[in-house]
Amino acid sequence: MKSICVIPARYSSTRLPGKPLKDICGVPMVCRVYERASRAKSVDAVIVATDDERIFRAVEKFSGRAMMTRADHKTGTDRLAEVAEKFPDCDVVVNVQGDEPLIEPALIDELVAAFADENLQMATVASEMTDAEEIANPNNVKVVVDAQSNALYFSRAPIPFPRNEGILPVLKHIGIYAYRRKFLLDYARMEPTPLEKTESLEQLRALENGYAIRVIKSSCRFVGVDTAQDLQRVNEIYRREEIS
Repeated sequence: MKSICVIPARYSSTRLPGKPLKDICGVPMVCRVYERASRAKSVDAVIVATDDERIFRAVEKFSGRAMMTRADHKTGTDRLAEVAEKFPDCDVVVNVQGDEPLIEPALIDELVAAFADENLQMATVASEMTDAEEIANPNNVKVVVDAQSNALYFSRAPIPFPRNEGILPVLKHIGIYAYRRKFLLDYARMEPTPLEKTESLEQLRALENGYAIRVIKSSCRFVGVDTAQDLQRVNEIYRREEIS
């Protein structure tokens, strides 16, 4: 089974302009993500997909592989599909966000391994949340799953609602995905769906069209970079733990 990992990277960011090129211990953040993803044993190629020349040049300077994509994509999935079209021999496409500089290579391998199930079309990741403030935050997307670890629903609201305290753990959705290539190309052509537009969560499009999304539960540390404070925290982790 051949797989590729694509890292979509856009220069603009509301809370942290130029985010992909922010410095993490002397290296642009998108390049930190690239080097971590490159250590996944199951991935045949890692590609940064961008519409910005500055990001493209930074990745090439890092001796990484980058691809210029169209600037008119409405979603990250559209950008991902453009790259996937250029890899017809690929079976699985992994999507790692460009603001996840602590991504664990083993987690990428676990996502790819899930596709040994020939019926699986899409997979993603979740981790447990316990902090009430974190659970209430609509920026933290929650997911509930069935007995086979397939997603039942994703929401910005707290789900499941704790009518009786302490029944189930709350799962925080982590925006790392893997797709079977053919499904990804079909998925990108699907029209936005009502729940997707209501919650502003693109993955609901797959559920509304009747496709299962396997959810890999992980205890890995996830520190996405959305703010200057997040960036400072990640730099401190890199320095303290001598991550390379």
